[in-house]
Amino acid sequence: MYKDIDYMIACIESEVEFTRSMIGKNQLDARVMDAMRRVPRDRFVPLDMKDHAFDNGPLPIGHGQTISQPYIVALMTDMLELEPDHVVLEIGTGCGYQAAVLAELARQVYSVEFVQPLADEARRQLADLNYTNVSIHVGNGYDGWPDHAPYDAVIVTAAATHIPKALVDQLKPGGRMAIPVGLPWSHQELMLLTRDEQGEIHSKDVLGVAFVPLVESPAAMQ
Repeated sequence: MYKDIDYMIACIESEVEFTRSMIGKNQLDARVMDAMRRVPRDRFVPLDMKDHAFDNGPLPIGHGQTISQPYIVALMTDMLELEPDHVVLEIGTGCGYQAAVLAELARQVYSVEFVQPLADEARRQLADLNYTNVSIHVGNGYDGWPDHAPYDAVIVTAAATHIPKALVDQLKPGGRMAIPVGLPWSHQELMLLTRDEQGEIHSKDVLGVAFVPLVESPAAMQ
């Protein structure tokens, strides 16, 4: 079967239908789906993976990292309920694909990556595609990026062993965080955290997932 963006979108819609009882909805925000259509996923995968660019699954991008399954990218983006004036913190730039989807919906994306070569390649690819509202920093994702806090939304694209306090502290009142939590190669849960206007944090389990681990130190992968 020939696979293109239309095929990928159909797969996402099928996954939403299959998981509707867990995620609590029958369809994702139309703005999110439009963003998924606009971002060329094939530009973010390695050359030897181009034939699989629109598969509804994760793909290796080198350095022990992956580009996430399109359904999960769409779902986590939907969980953030982004508005055009929002500023987003992403932990785990990877190849830059999730950042590009976020950049379609938000005013500014600040993204933290711990692998320098991945950060460099993501910057190049995002610049080539004219995503001027994404800034990338090489650092420890558990620390976030406090220079630009607070954020309207935070998204973590690797599994943390716990919910990092620094990321919670950098979330605005009214803000939302999508984060997978769990031990490497064992049960992980995609969680939604919200901070109410009084500053209280509320959390909800959304879906069982499988992510690469969020590494503590950038030096570990140089």
